Amino acid sequence: MTMFSKVVNHERSLDAYRQAIGRQRHALTTPALILDLDILRRNIATMAAWNQEHAKIRPHAKIHKCVEIARLQVAAGAVGITTATAWEAILMAHAGLDNILIANEVMGEEKLARLAEAARETTIIVGVDSVAGGEALSRAAVAEGAKFGVLVELDVGLRRGGVRSHEAACAVVAAVSRLPGLVFRGVMGYEGHVVEEPDRAVRARRAAEAIGVLIAGVEVLERAGFAVEIVSAGGTNTYDMTGANPRVTELQAGSYVFMDATYGPLTPVFKPALSMLGTVISRNEQTALLDIGTKVMAMDLGPPALVDPCATLRAMHEEHTLLDVVDSTRLHVGEPVEMIVGYCGGTVNLNDVYYVVENDRVVDVWPIQARGPGRAAVA
Repeated sequence: MTMFSKVVNHERSLDAYRQAIGRQRHALTTPALILDLDILRRNIATMAAWNQEHAKIRPHAKIHKCVEIARLQVAAGAVGITTATAWEAILMAHAGLDNILIANEVMGEEKLARLAEAARETTIIVGVDSVAGGEALSRAAVAEGAKFGVLVELDVGLRRGGVRSHEAACAVVAAVSRLPGLVFRGVMGYEGHVVEEPDRAVRARRAAEAIGVLIAGVEVLERAGFAVEIVSAGGTNTYDMTGANPRVTELQAGSYVFMDATYGPLTPVFKPALSMLGTVISRNEQTALLDIGTKVMAMDLGPPALVDPCATLRAMHEEHTLLDVVDSTRLHVGEPVEMIVGYCGGTVNLNDVYYVVENDRVVDVWPIQARGPGRAAVA
């Protein structure tokens, strides 16, 4: 299949979805992922207002995987965009976005080569936590005549990626600083082991401990003679804890744009903007069956929540959701049911588009790019 035919097929697919523009939100063919535009804008504006006095936002696009949303965030003052993968970064670069951070280590010759191609025209910063990783990044940059910025990742307690000692941090920074095609920009750390703590006071204390580890690493690097420009950290549920530290310059929070049934109660200043619409397809006694399942709704962090509490969630299967109906006069066959998604990032990755709704009417359809492995979006 040629690039032209891929574009044509993609546009035809979008055209089919765009036929919904103008419909009422509950008249959509289900399952349908609904994005409330007013709430989305308010969430972006709320974060942007907070950033004016604190760390700046470089929002994580892995949550939305959507160029239109990234543009709204940058227009509101974001210093750039964060991505999880090389493919997400390349997609955003091709769409004209700049100053992109990949908050992960990247390995693999093809991925690095494609990323270096994009880095010739776009500022791209990549996470590194080993000398070998820096060397691979350098080879790709030199081969394509490009430059990469580098943030050295420090493990602040998540026990995932990141160097785990000050000596290792200094060794990686020293290597990056002398490798051709690389420019050391700073450090990053993610307090992901903290963000789901339900007790806000405990969460704040544990976040402060984690960021203390990151700042201690910064101070060691500075005493060793390295200039640390960027200190990047922070998730949605710790943004106002981590971002209030004067040494933290950037936040990678992403879920704040949508929120979900899991994060919503933890950080209620941001409101749920993303929901899934389903239809009752069977009703027996007190059981209502919906045409929504785990193939379109992720359950990684928690279950969805009904917008109208006329039933309780019993279970979700691949293609179905089972509800226990509280009000026997409700939820007959054919009725629409809307649920706030349980986990926005995973749910987005399972869907093709957002039905963008304003005043309960679909005003646009936005494609969700770089889904799954993500390569097809930029192939």
